[in-house]
Amino acid sequence: MEQNFQTSFIPKKPMVEVRATATKPVGILVVLSMLVLFTILLGTAGLYFYKTSLTKSLAQMEGDLSKARNRFEPSKITELQLLDKRLRASSEILSNHIAISPIFQALQAITMKTVRYTQFSYELGNNKDAMVTVKISGIATGYRSIALQSDLFTTKDEGKNFIDPVFSNLSLNEKGNVLFDLEFSVDPSFVDYKQMLMTQS
Repeated sequence: MEQNFQTSFIPKKPMVEVRATATKPVGILVVLSMLVLFTILLGTAGLYFYKTSLTKSLAQMEGDLSKARNRFEPSKITELQLLDKRLRASSEILSNHIAISPIFQALQAITMKTVRYTQFSYELGNNKDAMVTVKISGIATGYRSIALQSDLFTTKDEGKNFIDPVFSNLSLNEKGNVLFDLEFSVDPSFVDYKQMLMTQS
C-alpha cells in the first residue's frame, strides 16, 4: 500500500516570532523638562551675545572718550578746574558776607540832630537766617529827644528794617545830656551783601 506524503515547503508556523510593541505616550513632565532646558539654553546664548555686545560697546565708548580727552589740552583742563574751585569759593564767601552800611544809611535818615551815637556793635546769629542784633550807645540833649527818636524808629519808612528798638539805661551826665543804650534786631536779608549789590546795580 502506498503512503501519501504531503510535502510543503511553506512552513506552517512562522520561524521568527513577531512581537508587536506598544508605543508609550510621552509624559507632560518630559515635555515641560524639554521646554525648560530649551529656554535655559536659549537664555544662556542670549546673555552671552548681550555680554559680548556690551563689551564691544564699552570698548568703543572708552576709545571715543580717550579721543575726546586728547582733543583738549590737559593743562587747560587743570586751569579750568582751578578756576571753577575759585569761583565756587568766592560764591560761597559772597553768599555768607554781610554789609553793615545799609544800617548806617537807615540810621542817618531817621536820627535827629539832637541825638548822637557814641558806640556801635553788632552780633551775628549762629546760622545764616538768624537775626543780626545791633547795640548802640549814644547821647541826646534831653528825654524829649529820646522819646521823639523812639517814635521815628517806628513811624519812618527807613526804620521798618529795625525790629523791636528798645532804649534803655537812661541817665544824665555832668552836662545834663541823657546817655542811653539802644538795641534792635535786623533781618539778615537787609544786610545781605549779595542782595545789596543787586539792588544797587
